[in-house]
Amino acid sequence: MIIKTILYIARLLVGGLFVFSGLIKVNDPVGTSIKMEEYFDVFATDISPLFEHLKAISLPIAVILVILEVALGIMILVGWKVRTGVYLLLLMILFFTFLTFYSAYFDKVTDCGCFGDAIKLTPWESFYKDLVLLVLILLMVIFRKQLPEKHTAFGKWLTLGSFVISLILAIVAIRNLPFIDFRAFKEGVNIPQAMEPSANLEYSYLMRKEGQIVEFDQYPTDESYEFVEMNLLNPEALPKISDFAIWNDNGDHTEEMLSGKKLLILSPSIQKVDLSLAQMEKISSLINAFQGSDVQVALVAASSEDEMRQFLRDNGLQIGHYMADATVVKTIIRSNPGLVFLESGTVLGKYHFRNTPDPETAQGLFSP
Repeated sequence: MIIKTILYIARLLVGGLFVFSGLIKVNDPVGTSIKMEEYFDVFATDISPLFEHLKAISLPIAVILVILEVALGIMILVGWKVRTGVYLLLLMILFFTFLTFYSAYFDKVTDCGCFGDAIKLTPWESFYKDLVLLVLILLMVIFRKQLPEKHTAFGKWLTLGSFVISLILAIVAIRNLPFIDFRAFKEGVNIPQAMEPSANLEYSYLMRKEGQIVEFDQYPTDESYEFVEMNLLNPEALPKISDFAIWNDNGDHTEEMLSGKKLLILSPSIQKVDLSLAQMEKISSLINAFQGSDVQVALVAASSEDEMRQFLRDNGLQIGHYMADATVVKTIIRSNPGLVFLESGTVLGKYHFRNTPDPETAQGLFSP
């Protein structure tokens, strides 16, 4: 009786957490694929160059993982083929535990992306979470004969239905934008304000004197103390955005981009932009509609100025071009290219290139 109760609780915790985690990532499979690329980059350097080839298929891998998380979580909860499900979950959690341990121990990837951008965990928190799940899943594997095996039509179709629906949602999110934006650059955010700490940052200072470590709330004026380290006491006050910057060969243009009315065409890589003629014509029409207005249109890409100039020439566009960090661009918009409308640094709207708004809709985003 005690074992059955423990197994019941384990099923609820494991199944519920996998469904929750999977659904959050189904919302943004592109974000999961970006995280997979980070891991493959690390493994290609540290383990084998073969991982470099997996970067090209990181998106399909991400989609398979997130829909499996949902489907396997449902299998465990409803009890349909539950014994098969726990074995598959064991393989998955072993993979995740290895990833989180490697990133935590070697300080390689600072965020595992376990819950997408909705819930941020430190590498060690991610590892401990996976370790608890591993113990619970091992428990279910050991006592698998006592798990309720329900071969019902309801369980079968609920599991298969969750797989299909998750796949459809993932594809829709990829071809458009995430249904819910959990990132720091979501619509309504004022970027300049988000770049400021929410309160004065407070630090403690560890100093050494005559072999003794002493902690101070303020940096000591006594020069006989030797500095050891500085610790932030209120990390929750850190700016939500700390790496937003736009520049070109003429200097920094961040402040300029965060003032007035802007339409930024963002690309993490100009060389990977692949637009149909119709899609390019819609973007060109939108750009032309703002010519001569108080809305500045600019191309911002994580590419060289020569590559941007060539792209603009090839498409007959005459707009300014600036550089930005690829990670920042990917964080702002899950599209290549993507369109972001700003006014005084506030994000008014974000669009996938497949959903480029018509000029009338775009102009309606800005204040009169």
